[in-house]
Amino acid sequence: MTSVKTSPEQRYAAFRHKAFLSYWTARFLTTFATMIVSVAVGWQIYDLTRDPFDLGIVGIVQFLPSLLLVLVTGVVADRFGRRLIMALATVVEASCALVLLYFTLRGLVSPLPIFVVLALFGMARAFYGPASSSLFANLVPPEDFGNAIAWNSSAWQTATIVGPVAGGLLYGVSPEAAYAVASVLMLVAGLLIFTIPKPAQQTATDKPTMETLFAGFRYIWSEKIVLGAISLDLFAVLLSGASALLPVYARDILELGPWGLGLLRSAPGIGAICVAVWLAGHPLRDNAGKIMLGFVAAFGACTVLFGLSTATWLSIVALALLGATDMFSVYIRETLIQLWTPDEVRGRVNAVNQVFVGASNEVGEFRAGTMAALIGTVPAVVIGGVGAIAVAGLWAWLFPALRKVRHLNGRN
Repeated sequence: MTSVKTSPEQRYAAFRHKAFLSYWTARFLTTFATMIVSVAVGWQIYDLTRDPFDLGIVGIVQFLPSLLLVLVTGVVADRFGRRLIMALATVVEASCALVLLYFTLRGLVSPLPIFVVLALFGMARAFYGPASSSLFANLVPPEDFGNAIAWNSSAWQTATIVGPVAGGLLYGVSPEAAYAVASVLMLVAGLLIFTIPKPAQQTATDKPTMETLFAGFRYIWSEKIVLGAISLDLFAVLLSGASALLPVYARDILELGPWGLGLLRSAPGIGAICVAVWLAGHPLRDNAGKIMLGFVAAFGACTVLFGLSTATWLSIVALALLGATDMFSVYIRETLIQLWTPDEVRGRVNAVNQVFVGASNEVGEFRAGTMAALIGTVPAVVIGGVGAIAVAGLWAWLFPALRKVRHLNGRN
């Protein structure tokens, strides 16, 4: 693996730009709040039904809006202010957290109201994703973009470390406390987004047609390296995603409480943030394609290890390694997508990418929940991990151009 050590000034280059600092902070707060909601919802639903299939439903109802609105969200991000879209979506998410608080105060006897709110939450995320992914590319110059990718990922990963722990602790106090804190954090993030100076953006001005609506799909299909990178993540995480089943591991296998669930949810983020900080000071310089494929296979192996573990310490180590290996592929994939995509179609490409990522995460959770209900939790996780290893090998053969990618600072 080839990397180059940088100076301390270069390590934090992206934060020299105040707009990026505001963006990073807002993204951290939004993700932190989302993690609190995720832990609270997972525990609340499993308490209500004790059915892992319902945990899979949590993922699918949040993914469907991204799929159904993919032709709309990308065009909106390319034709209107991405900062405004981010802020409004965050306010809607805060409203959803408040509604969950209301339902909890009233008393829940069925998960159906939660599913309805999560669908609206997923709709807000459908607009938030393409806008936020496209916006930060306009906040830093090209020479600082790789550094911004690493730190941008660290915002999400840092939140996934502390957010689930906070969610577990807050839920231990009361579900109402978890939802109340999440809603406040999201509102603060929405206000912070409005402080970002309006960036330059190459806005699409042509009249919307079917051709412009499908421009994101067309670009990805024509750019085989981008297609290979996105689809690799889709199938690997779809098969090996185990996050939906963490409440089952926390309650039934490892016999932990809500705090333990938060710890399990945080473990992948601990591994990922360590890698993200390392990448900020040691950007990859060569063999990027091979590195990505290798770490996807390692991601699958860590999933198998977690699935088989019955010891808390080993499960946490396996999840931390899982997050670390995933961070390498995320860093490479996001850099390829952002740098190789023209700004005028970046929103539409990111909308398609969000559907792929959503499919890998939310549909992967549905896959895990369904398989767990049919064959058991441990076999569902282990089989998924083996599938991710197989996908890495298959993609190395199907996409030789991706395997041969060497540099991330431009086309090879």
